[in-house]
Order: sequence, then C-alpha cells, then structure tokens
Amino acid sequence: MFSISYIVLITALLINVSSGQTTLDQSPASKSVSPGESVTITCKASSSVSSSYFHWYQQKPGQAPNLLLYSTSSRASGVPNRFTGSGSGTDYSLTISNVQVEDAGDYYCQYYPTVTYPNTETFYKLKTQRAIA
Repeated sequence: MFSISYIVLITALLINVSSGQTTLDQSPASKSVSPGESVTITCKASSSVSSSYFHWYQQKPGQAPNLLLYSTSSRASGVPNRFTGSGSGTDYSLTISNVQVEDAGDYYCQYYPTVTYPNTETFYKLKTQRAIA
C-alpha cells in the first residue's frame, strides 16, 4: 500500500535588491510547512517606504508573475483570502494561511509606484515535494 504526502518547502534566496537608494532584504533562509499550515514571508526595506507602493507577486513554473496583493494588503482579483498582506514603514509581510499544494511557485515582493515588474526580485521559492512510502 502506498501513502502519498506533500510537504511545501519554502526556500529563500539570500539577496539584496536595490530600488534607487532603498534596498529590500528577506529572512529567514528557508522554512518547511505542510499543507494546511500557515507561513509568513517577510520583506524589510532599508528605509521607510509607502505602503501604497508595496506589492506581492507569485510566479508558477513556466508562467509570468501574477499579482497577489497591491498596496500592501489589497488582494488582486481572484486571489483567495488565504493570502493576506500587512506592514508599513520598513517591515512588510505576506501570510499564506491553510497552505495548499498549488501554492508552489516563486514569491516576489516589490516596492514601486505602479503595479508592474521593474525592481522586483524573488525572495522565496515555494516548492512541493512528494514522498511515497
């Protein structure tokens, strides 16, 4: 008899992103969660930025980035309410509640006055792993 379990692995890339004089940093380096759990992805700016200009994207393999949240906490059309954003000043976060296998992909935070792709970098990679026992 086979049992299949899924683990959602979040791997953070250790990078600095420069947007003018403001840099964005991420932490921690990696974290594993199982479907049904919650995970918070953080993004820290080197100086205070406007929450109106802070956005989050998800990119699935082979697809273009998809806007999740704009202006820190407003969900884009069709985005489940499991995705929530918060923050102000220098500290911002994206929380995924009740993580699902289909949440696999790359997650991007962005500080930019318009919802577009300049000055966007990957901060977390969400991957699913299947274990067969």
